[in-house]
Amino acid sequence: MPKVFTEKDVLTATLERLYYIFENFDDYYFSISGGKDSSVMLQLAAKVAREMNVKFSVLYIDFEAQYKATINHVEELITEVEDVLDHWYWIALPLSLRNAVSVIQSKWICWDTNEKNKWVREMPKNKWVIQEKNMPKEWTWFQKGMEFEDFIDYFADWFSKTKKGSIACCVAIRSDESLNRFRTLINKKKETFQNKSWTTRIKIGIKKTNTYSCFPIYDWKTSDIWTAVSNLNLKFNSIYEQMYKNGVPIYEQRLCQPYGDDQKKGLDQFKSLEYETWEKVLNRVHGVNFGNIYCRTSVLGVIKTEKPDSMTWQEYAVFLLESLGLYVPELRDHYYYKIKAFFDWYERKKGIPVSEINDEEDKRLENAKKIASWRRIARALEHNDFYMKRLSFCQNKKDTKKLLELQGKYKNMT
Repeated sequence: MPKVFTEKDVLTATLERLYYIFENFDDYYFSISGGKDSSVMLQLAAKVAREMNVKFSVLYIDFEAQYKATINHVEELITEVEDVLDHWYWIALPLSLRNAVSVIQSKWICWDTNEKNKWVREMPKNKWVIQEKNMPKEWTWFQKGMEFEDFIDYFADWFSKTKKGSIACCVAIRSDESLNRFRTLINKKKETFQNKSWTTRIKIGIKKTNTYSCFPIYDWKTSDIWTAVSNLNLKFNSIYEQMYKNGVPIYEQRLCQPYGDDQKKGLDQFKSLEYETWEKVLNRVHGVNFGNIYCRTSVLGVIKTEKPDSMTWQEYAVFLLESLGLYVPELRDHYYYKIKAFFDWYERKKGIPVSEINDEEDKRLENAKKIASWRRIARALEHNDFYMKRLSFCQNKKDTKKLLELQGKYKNMT
């Protein structure tokens, strides 16, 4: 395993990485969200850039239905780094975003001109904004409703083609936030820049770009972020202070777009933090009030199950299927066939018939998807796991088509 963490303090290590980036890459841009991590990264980068007399670009993707405080902070950051700013790409394009609080609308499109009367905010008017009508002509790769992740990769490829040499795309990922992020850092198979484990070459399919994702603050903890803000007198998004005053611990504060898989956990805070924005969001993104009510229950995948003590996991799974059938029978049938295929595989490959599937197994093995149980099935149903990834199925085009058909059929269901 490559060495990831150093014996230096994280601030010193990060400043050294930023010096390295500005010295060894031919051009660079910083991808920010308006959150605490990217904000600290950007301000540290500006400090180093001033010392080295270099300029950099910034990529900011505006998700439309965001906190007003976030937009105010982004504008504040533009002023803060203006002296070392080459270009600020403020993206306000119709991108497809994850909506984890609705089965019917698992994706929504920000800045969709067809929904302009429902926009949470007016289109920003600063000189950096890129919208459909002033998008660069060479962005032939852009399509309305393209995935946010795809846009990031295509932008990286386009940016590298407008410059010469190797490009650094700096991202404020911290490995302590998720195991997947840590795996990204220690992956021995990935292509790195000059063998730096905190870099990863960006690819579009099998096509290599000349841009590398760089993670200068990968080894920071949440406490390190706020220590830097305090000790270095850095700017920060005021929404975090409001969250803290509202009882949200610093380790649970999530920003970005609040309807994602992780961010939805704090959706019940939205109306308390910015009630005026919340009222507009209610009419914009399907299921947000449902998320507001149930974000801290198993209905949306966190905290604990809602299974009655009087039921077995098998009975509870059947109950969930029958309940779904009352409202969306096609969804019930979809889950039924997935579960049946799951049982068939265990009988065919493991020699375990349905009658021998236990109600519960070791939770560690269940979470690792290494053993079958009725609890594992019921929890997948509780999570509204349409693709049944918790039963080891993969997302495929057939299921995606089915999901889109269901969304169209039940789009007016309240």
